[in-house]
Amino acid sequence: MTDITLLDGGLGQELIRRVPEPPTALWSTQVMADHPGLVRAVHRDFLAAGATVITANTYALHRDRFTGTDFEPRYEDLIAQALQEAEEARSAHGSGRIAGSIGPLVASYRPDVHPPADKAMPAYAELARLLAPACDLIICETVASVDHARGVLAGAAWSGKPVWLAVTVDDDDGTRLRSGEPLADVLPVAGAGAEALLVNCSAPEAMPAALDILATGALPYGAYANGFAQITKAFLQNRPTVDDLPKRPEMTPDLYARHAMGWIAQGATIVGGCCEIGPAHIETLARAIRAAGHRIV
Repeated sequence: MTDITLLDGGLGQELIRRVPEPPTALWSTQVMADHPGLVRAVHRDFLAAGATVITANTYALHRDRFTGTDFEPRYEDLIAQALQEAEEARSAHGSGRIAGSIGPLVASYRPDVHPPADKAMPAYAELARLLAPACDLIICETVASVDHARGVLAGAAWSGKPVWLAVTVDDDDGTRLRSGEPLADVLPVAGAGAEALLVNCSAPEAMPAALDILATGALPYGAYANGFAQITKAFLQNRPTVDDLPKRPEMTPDLYARHAMGWIAQGATIVGGCCEIGPAHIETLARAIRAAGHRIV
């Protein structure tokens, strides 16, 4: 029997399914302004499905994304609201941990536009300090290059909380970050600042090769994949947002659970879902984990 930490699924895409308005560039933030309590409801559903860690709706809460928008003066208030909705869901459920999410500056999947580590670190540090009082841990998500890893880990350290690093890999080659750098190059960086190393927001099929590399390091490791159609290099050239990506209709809860149980067989002790992986996927995965004789913690 192995103790498995079960993360939630993709908060943002789940919000898209539940909001009647079409998504915008800052839709996950707009939802909190226009539909207070909806984020709390999604957290609650993931906890009821079996997740033991919920991720606060702070992935895109960066000052650089708010510049020139109506949200710019509300930066700290929106962070507080995201954390409050997570805490209310946990309190109602009676258990669980809250992970403060730190997403990439500028754009996801785009290491070519991410600021250098020394420039990025202060922005990440500011967010980490604001998240820390209401979080059990910080999770740095969708990290696409080694330099990105350095910057976000240096910033997240200012939280004083445990930090997990989640990198995103090439959908065609799980041994490489989206920057093209070998995934192995992130191991020493993670070892100096993270308490767990994960792979996120990549195709489920890319995870086994990535986990083989993570297994050579000293940190607990795991994976949480997305249910998108493949994020190709040609697609990324158009500076897209995730609402432009179609979901994979074949990625049913049963199929996703089979993928994730394979990751556990490879030694992963932290699993969950990313974009397009909803409460039904997490519930099915929770059942599979318990049926295999593991304990969810």
